[in-house]
Amino acid sequence: MEAKYDFVKKYREQILQCSRCGFCQAHCPVYGATLRPGLNARGKMLLLKEVMEGKIDLNDDLIESLFQCTTCASCSENCPSGVEVPEIIKQVRKDMVHLGSCHPAFKGMNEVLQKHPNIYAEDEAEDFGREKNKQAEYVYFVGCVGLYREDEVTEATLDFLDHFKVDYTLIDEVCCSGVLEDVGYAINEDLARKNMDLIRNTGAKTVITGCPYCFRTFNNKPPYSPLKEEGIKVIHISQFITNLDLGVTTDKRVTYHDPCDLGRHCGIYEEPRETIRKIAPNFVEMVHHHEDALCCGAGGGVRGAFAKNSIAMARRRLEEAEEVGAEVVLTECNSCVHNLGNAKLRKQKFEIFHTTQFIQKLIEESKEA
Repeated sequence: MEAKYDFVKKYREQILQCSRCGFCQAHCPVYGATLRPGLNARGKMLLLKEVMEGKIDLNDDLIESLFQCTTCASCSENCPSGVEVPEIIKQVRKDMVHLGSCHPAFKGMNEVLQKHPNIYAEDEAEDFGREKNKQAEYVYFVGCVGLYREDEVTEATLDFLDHFKVDYTLIDEVCCSGVLEDVGYAINEDLARKNMDLIRNTGAKTVITGCPYCFRTFNNKPPYSPLKEEGIKVIHISQFITNLDLGVTTDKRVTYHDPCDLGRHCGIYEEPRETIRKIAPNFVEMVHHHEDALCCGAGGGVRGAFAKNSIAMARRRLEEAEEVGAEVVLTECNSCVHNLGNAKLRKQKFEIFHTTQFIQKLIEESKEA
Protein backbone atom coordinates (compact mmCIF):
# COMPACT_ATOMS: atom_id res chain seq x y z
CA MET A 1 0.00 0.00 0.00
CA GLU A 2 1.31 3.42 -0.96
CA ALA A 3 2.46 5.58 1.93
CA LYS A 4 0.00 8.25 3.00
CA TYR A 5 2.67 10.87 3.68
CA ASP A 6 5.90 11.83 1.88
CA PHE A 7 7.94 11.64 5.08
CA VAL A 8 7.09 7.92 5.26
CA LYS A 9 8.29 7.36 1.68
CA LYS A 10 11.56 9.16 2.34
CA TYR A 11 12.37 8.44 5.97
CA ARG A 12 10.52 5.31 7.08
CA GLU A 13 13.73 3.34 7.65
CA GLN A 14 15.33 6.26 9.45
CA ILE A 15 12.41 6.55 11.87
CA LEU A 16 12.41 2.81 12.53
CA GLN A 17 16.17 3.04 13.05
CA CYS A 18 15.60 5.12 16.20
CA SER A 19 16.39 2.79 19.10
CA ARG A 20 14.64 5.06 21.62
CA CYS A 21 17.83 5.07 23.71
CA GLY A 22 17.27 8.66 24.84
CA PHE A 23 20.79 9.95 24.08
CA CYS A 24 19.14 12.85 22.26
CA GLN A 25 17.32 13.92 25.41
CA ALA A 26 20.55 15.05 27.04
CA HIS A 27 21.34 17.26 24.04
CA CYS A 28 17.96 18.58 22.90
CA PRO A 29 17.64 22.32 23.70
CA VAL A 30 13.84 22.17 23.69
CA TYR A 31 13.85 19.33 26.24
CA GLY A 32 16.45 21.19 28.29
CA ALA A 33 14.13 24.19 28.50
CA THR A 34 10.86 22.32 29.04
CA LEU A 35 11.75 18.85 30.45
CA ARG A 36 8.94 17.47 28.30
CA PRO A 37 9.90 14.10 26.74
CA GLY A 38 7.40 14.49 23.92
CA LEU A 39 9.36 17.49 22.63
CA ASN A 40 12.76 15.84 22.22
CA ALA A 41 13.88 13.86 19.19
CA ARG A 42 12.95 10.49 20.67
CA GLY A 43 9.46 11.75 21.49
CA LYS A 44 9.03 13.07 17.97
CA MET A 45 10.19 9.79 16.42
CA LEU A 46 7.72 7.85 18.61
CA LEU A 47 4.89 10.12 17.45
CA LEU A 48 5.88 9.63 13.82
CA LYS A 49 6.05 5.87 14.30
CA GLU A 50 2.44 5.97 15.49
CA VAL A 51 1.54 8.06 12.44
CA MET A 52 3.19 5.48 10.18
CA GLU A 53 1.22 2.70 11.90
CA GLY A 54 -2.04 4.57 11.34
CA LYS A 55 -2.72 5.06 15.05
CA ILE A 56 -2.79 8.85 14.78
CA ASP A 57 -2.93 11.37 11.93
CA LEU A 58 -0.78 14.35 11.11
CA ASN A 59 -2.98 17.19 12.29
CA ASP A 60 -3.09 20.26 14.51
CA ASP A 61 -2.71 18.10 17.63
CA LEU A 62 0.94 17.49 16.66
CA ILE A 63 1.89 21.08 15.89
CA GLU A 64 3.34 21.80 19.33
CA SER A 65 5.73 18.86 19.16
CA LEU A 66 6.66 18.73 15.49
CA PHE A 67 6.98 22.48 14.95
CA GLN A 68 8.86 23.05 18.20
CA CYS A 69 12.32 22.06 17.00
CA THR A 70 15.21 24.46 16.35
CA THR A 71 16.70 22.03 13.78
CA CYS A 72 19.99 22.60 15.61
CA ALA A 73 21.15 19.03 14.74
CA SER A 74 22.48 18.37 18.24
CA CYS A 75 20.32 15.23 18.37
CA SER A 76 21.62 13.81 15.10
CA GLU A 77 25.20 14.75 16.04
CA ASN A 78 24.86 12.59 19.14
CA CYS A 79 22.57 9.85 17.81
CA PRO A 80 24.24 6.39 18.00
CA SER A 81 21.69 5.10 15.47
CA GLY A 82 22.51 7.79 12.89
CA VAL A 83 18.99 9.21 12.62
CA GLU A 84 18.92 12.52 10.71
CA VAL A 85 16.20 14.10 12.81
CA PRO A 86 16.26 17.67 11.38
CA GLU A 87 15.73 16.40 7.83
CA ILE A 88 12.85 14.22 8.97
CA ILE A 89 11.25 17.09 10.86
CA LYS A 90 11.52 19.43 7.88
CA GLN A 91 9.81 16.88 5.62
CA VAL A 92 7.08 16.25 8.19
CA ARG A 93 6.43 19.98 8.36
CA LYS A 94 6.10 20.08 4.56
CA ASP A 95 3.54 17.28 4.74
CA MET A 96 1.61 19.11 7.45
CA VAL A 97 1.62 22.37 5.50
CA HIS A 98 0.38 20.48 2.45
CA LEU A 99 -2.49 19.18 4.59
CA GLY A 100 -3.29 22.67 5.86
CA SER A 101 -1.88 22.10 9.35
CA CYS A 102 0.82 24.56 10.40
CA HIS A 103 1.80 26.82 13.27
CA PRO A 104 0.26 30.28 12.64
CA ALA A 105 3.66 31.98 13.04
CA PHE A 106 5.13 29.94 10.20
CA LYS A 107 2.11 30.41 7.99
CA GLY A 108 2.45 34.13 8.61
CA MET A 109 6.15 34.06 7.76
CA ASN A 110 5.42 32.50 4.38
CA GLU A 111 2.64 35.01 3.68
CA VAL A 112 4.94 37.90 4.59
CA LEU A 113 7.61 36.74 2.15
CA GLN A 114 5.07 36.53 -0.66
CA LYS A 115 4.37 40.26 -0.26
CA HIS A 116 7.48 41.77 1.31
CA PRO A 117 11.23 41.46 0.68
CA ASN A 118 12.09 40.66 4.31
CA ILE A 119 10.74 38.51 7.13
CA TYR A 120 9.79 41.55 9.22
CA ALA A 121 7.53 43.10 6.55
CA GLU A 122 9.36 46.40 6.93
CA ASP A 123 9.49 48.81 4.03
CA GLU A 124 12.97 50.28 4.14
CA ALA A 125 16.23 48.83 5.37
CA GLU A 126 19.00 50.93 6.86
CA ASP A 127 21.42 51.96 4.10
CA PHE A 128 24.30 52.52 6.57
CA GLY A 129 25.46 55.51 4.50
CA ARG A 130 27.14 53.25 1.94
CA GLU A 131 26.71 53.24 -1.80
CA LYS A 132 24.92 50.13 -3.01
CA ASN A 133 24.99 48.00 -6.14
CA LYS A 134 28.35 49.31 -7.35
CA GLN A 135 31.14 47.38 -9.04
CA ALA A 136 33.35 45.73 -6.41
CA GLU A 137 35.49 42.71 -5.65
CA TYR A 138 33.14 41.55 -2.89
CA VAL A 139 29.45 41.76 -2.06
CA TYR A 140 28.68 41.96 1.64
CA PHE A 141 25.30 40.28 2.16
CA VAL A 142 23.87 41.33 5.51
CA GLY A 143 20.75 39.17 6.05
CA CYS A 144 17.39 40.18 7.53
CA VAL A 145 18.39 40.14 11.19
CA GLY A 146 21.45 42.31 10.52
CA LEU A 147 19.42 44.76 8.45
CA TYR A 148 16.36 45.13 10.65
CA ARG A 149 17.19 44.02 14.20
CA GLU A 150 20.96 44.01 14.83
CA ASP A 151 21.93 47.02 12.73
CA GLU A 152 24.59 48.02 15.28
CA VAL A 153 26.41 44.78 14.50
CA THR A 154 26.18 45.53 10.78
CA GLU A 155 27.38 49.11 11.17
CA ALA A 156 30.40 47.91 13.13
CA THR A 157 31.14 45.17 10.58
CA LEU A 158 31.01 47.65 7.71
CA ASP A 159 33.32 49.98 9.63
CA PHE A 160 35.61 46.99 10.10
CA LEU A 161 35.66 46.27 6.35
CA ASP A 162 36.31 49.97 5.68
CA HIS A 163 39.18 49.98 8.18
CA PHE A 164 40.87 47.16 6.26
CA LYS A 165 40.10 48.86 2.92
CA VAL A 166 38.11 45.93 1.58
CA ASP A 167 36.68 46.57 -1.88
CA TYR A 168 33.04 45.65 -1.21
CA THR A 169 29.54 46.79 -1.99
CA LEU A 170 26.16 46.32 -0.42
CA ILE A 171 23.19 45.46 -2.63
CA ASP A 172 19.45 46.07 -2.39
CA GLU A 173 19.20 42.57 -0.96
CA VAL A 174 16.02 40.73 -0.11
CA CYS A 175 15.50 37.81 2.25
CA CYS A 176 17.35 34.68 1.10
CA SER A 177 14.13 32.89 2.23
CA GLY A 178 16.01 29.73 3.18
CA VAL A 179 14.20 29.63 6.51
CA LEU A 180 10.96 28.82 4.70
CA GLU A 181 12.28 25.32 4.02
CA ASP A 182 12.73 24.75 7.75
CA VAL A 183 9.10 25.55 8.51
CA GLY A 184 7.38 23.53 5.81
CA TYR A 185 7.37 25.84 2.80
CA ALA A 186 9.55 26.30 -0.30
CA ILE A 187 12.19 28.95 -0.91
CA ASN A 188 10.72 31.98 -2.66
CA GLU A 189 12.43 31.68 -6.04
CA ASP A 190 11.57 35.27 -7.03
CA LEU A 191 13.56 36.51 -4.04
CA ALA A 192 16.41 34.14 -4.86
CA ARG A 193 16.55 35.37 -8.47
CA LYS A 194 16.59 39.00 -7.34
CA ASN A 195 19.52 38.39 -4.98
CA MET A 196 21.47 36.54 -7.67
CA ASP A 197 20.83 39.22 -10.29
CA LEU A 198 21.97 41.95 -7.91
CA ILE A 199 25.14 40.01 -7.06
CA ARG A 200 25.93 39.38 -10.74
CA ASN A 201 25.49 43.05 -11.61
CA THR A 202 28.29 44.06 -9.24
CA GLY A 203 30.85 41.90 -11.04
CA ALA A 204 31.93 40.47 -7.68
CA LYS A 205 33.29 36.94 -7.60
CA THR A 206 32.94 36.52 -3.84
CA VAL A 207 29.97 37.08 -1.54
CA ILE A 208 30.70 37.57 2.16
CA THR A 209 27.72 36.82 4.38
CA GLY A 210 27.18 38.14 7.87
CA CYS A 211 24.54 35.48 8.52
CA PRO A 212 25.37 31.75 8.81
CA TYR A 213 21.91 30.82 7.57
CA CYS A 214 22.31 32.93 4.41
CA PHE A 215 25.72 31.26 4.00
CA ARG A 216 24.07 27.82 4.19
CA THR A 217 21.27 28.84 1.84
CA PHE A 218 23.54 30.28 -0.84
CA ASN A 219 25.87 27.28 -0.76
CA ASN A 220 23.44 24.39 -0.30
CA LYS A 221 19.98 25.25 -1.62
CA PRO A 222 19.21 24.42 -5.29
CA PRO A 223 17.60 27.79 -6.19
CA TYR A 224 20.99 29.42 -5.51
CA SER A 225 23.09 26.82 -7.38
CA PRO A 226 23.65 29.18 -10.36
CA LEU A 227 26.04 31.20 -8.18
CA LYS A 228 28.39 28.25 -7.79
CA GLU A 229 27.96 27.29 -11.45
CA GLU A 230 29.03 30.81 -12.46
CA GLY A 231 32.12 30.71 -10.27
CA ILE A 232 30.82 33.05 -7.58
CA LYS A 233 32.10 31.94 -4.19
CA VAL A 234 30.13 32.47 -0.98
CA ILE A 235 32.00 32.65 2.33
CA HIS A 236 31.11 33.63 5.86
CA ILE A 237 32.68 36.71 7.47
CA SER A 238 34.46 34.48 10.00
CA GLN A 239 36.34 32.80 7.13
CA PHE A 240 37.21 36.12 5.52
CA ILE A 241 38.87 37.70 8.55
CA THR A 242 41.00 34.72 9.61
CA ASN A 243 44.12 35.88 7.78
CA LEU A 244 43.89 39.57 8.64
CA ASP A 245 46.46 41.22 10.90
CA LEU A 246 43.99 42.71 13.35
CA GLY A 247 46.48 44.70 15.43
CA VAL A 248 44.40 44.81 18.63
CA THR A 249 44.08 42.71 21.79
CA THR A 250 42.01 42.58 24.96
CA ASP A 251 42.78 41.37 28.48
CA LYS A 252 39.15 40.50 29.09
CA ARG A 253 38.08 36.90 29.66
CA VAL A 254 36.38 35.96 26.38
CA THR A 255 34.28 32.93 25.45
CA TYR A 256 32.71 31.84 22.17
CA HIS A 257 29.24 30.53 21.33
CA ASP A 258 29.12 28.24 18.28
CA PRO A 259 26.07 29.06 16.12
CA CYS A 260 24.31 25.84 15.06
CA ASP A 261 24.12 26.98 11.43
CA LEU A 262 27.85 27.69 11.26
CA GLY A 263 29.06 24.83 13.43
CA ARG A 264 27.04 21.63 13.29
CA HIS A 265 25.50 22.42 9.91
CA CYS A 266 28.61 23.75 8.12
CA GLY A 267 31.53 22.42 10.17
CA ILE A 268 33.07 25.86 10.77
CA TYR A 269 34.52 25.72 14.26
CA GLU A 270 38.18 26.66 14.11
CA GLU A 271 38.25 29.83 11.98
CA PRO A 272 36.35 31.90 14.60
CA ARG A 273 38.58 30.54 17.36
CA GLU A 274 41.76 31.33 15.44
CA THR A 275 40.63 34.93 15.19
CA ILE A 276 39.54 35.16 18.82
CA ARG A 277 42.81 33.70 20.11
CA LYS A 278 44.69 36.42 18.21
CA ILE A 279 42.89 39.16 20.09
CA ALA A 280 42.07 37.48 23.43
CA PRO A 281 44.83 35.65 25.32
CA ASN A 282 42.28 34.94 28.07
CA PHE A 283 39.99 32.95 25.80
CA VAL A 284 38.07 30.19 27.59
CA GLU A 285 35.65 27.56 26.30
CA MET A 286 32.23 27.01 27.81
CA VAL A 287 31.41 23.51 29.08
CA HIS A 288 29.62 22.68 25.83
CA HIS A 289 31.44 23.80 22.70
CA HIS A 290 32.20 22.84 19.11
CA GLU A 291 29.74 20.10 18.00
CA ASP A 292 28.40 19.84 21.58
CA ALA A 293 27.55 23.55 21.89
CA LEU A 294 24.11 24.34 23.28
CA CYS A 295 21.68 25.93 20.85
CA CYS A 296 20.67 29.55 21.56
CA GLY A 297 17.05 28.66 20.80
CA ALA A 298 16.52 30.99 17.84
CA GLY A 299 16.53 28.54 14.93
CA GLY A 300 13.89 26.54 13.08
CA GLY A 301 11.33 29.31 13.54
CA VAL A 302 11.16 28.62 17.29
CA ARG A 303 12.02 32.19 18.27
CA GLY A 304 8.90 33.46 16.53
CA ALA A 305 6.55 30.59 17.37
CA PHE A 306 7.58 29.62 20.90
CA ALA A 307 9.24 32.75 22.26
CA LYS A 308 9.15 31.81 25.96
CA ASN A 309 10.91 28.50 25.40
CA SER A 310 13.34 30.12 22.97
CA ILE A 311 14.45 32.57 25.66
CA ALA A 312 14.74 29.72 28.18
CA MET A 313 17.15 27.94 25.83
CA ALA A 314 19.24 31.08 25.47
CA ARG A 315 19.38 31.51 29.24
CA ARG A 316 20.69 27.96 29.65
CA ARG A 317 23.50 28.89 27.26
CA LEU A 318 24.30 32.11 29.10
CA GLU A 319 24.51 30.23 32.40
CA GLU A 320 27.51 28.42 30.93
CA ALA A 321 29.14 31.74 30.04
CA GLU A 322 28.59 32.87 33.60
CA GLU A 323 30.06 29.63 35.00
CA VAL A 324 33.39 30.16 33.20
CA GLY A 325 33.61 33.77 34.37
CA ALA A 326 33.36 35.29 30.89
CA GLU A 327 33.40 39.06 30.57
CA VAL A 328 32.65 38.91 26.85
CA VAL A 329 30.57 36.39 24.88
CA LEU A 330 31.34 36.35 21.16
CA THR A 331 29.44 34.62 18.39
CA GLU A 332 29.30 34.71 14.59
CA CYS A 333 25.53 34.91 14.09
CA ASN A 334 23.23 37.92 14.32
CA SER A 335 20.31 35.70 15.37
CA CYS A 336 22.40 34.35 18.24
CA VAL A 337 23.43 37.89 19.25
CA HIS A 338 19.76 38.89 19.17
CA ASN A 339 18.38 35.95 21.14
CA LEU A 340 21.19 35.81 23.70
CA GLY A 341 20.91 39.57 24.15
CA ASN A 342 17.18 39.31 24.78
CA ALA A 343 17.75 36.53 27.31
CA LYS A 344 20.55 38.18 29.27
CA LEU A 345 19.65 38.97 32.88
CA ARG A 346 20.56 42.27 34.54
CA LYS A 347 22.76 40.53 37.09
CA GLN A 348 24.89 39.03 34.31
CA LYS A 349 27.76 41.43 33.77
CA PHE A 350 29.27 40.02 30.58
CA GLU A 351 28.72 41.69 27.21
CA ILE A 352 27.54 39.94 24.05
CA PHE A 353 28.96 40.79 20.63
CA HIS A 354 29.33 39.51 17.10
CA THR A 355 33.07 38.86 16.71
CA THR A 356 33.67 41.53 14.05
CA GLN A 357 31.65 44.00 16.11
CA PHE A 358 33.87 43.40 19.11
CA ILE A 359 37.08 43.67 17.09
CA GLN A 360 35.89 46.97 15.62
CA LYS A 361 35.18 48.18 19.15
CA LEU A 362 38.79 47.40 20.07
CA ILE A 363 40.01 49.20 16.95
CA GLU A 364 38.03 52.31 17.85
CA GLU A 365 39.32 52.22 21.43
CA SER A 366 42.91 51.93 20.17
CA LYS A 367 42.41 55.03 18.04
CA GLU A 368 41.20 56.98 21.08
CA ALA A 369 44.05 55.84 23.32
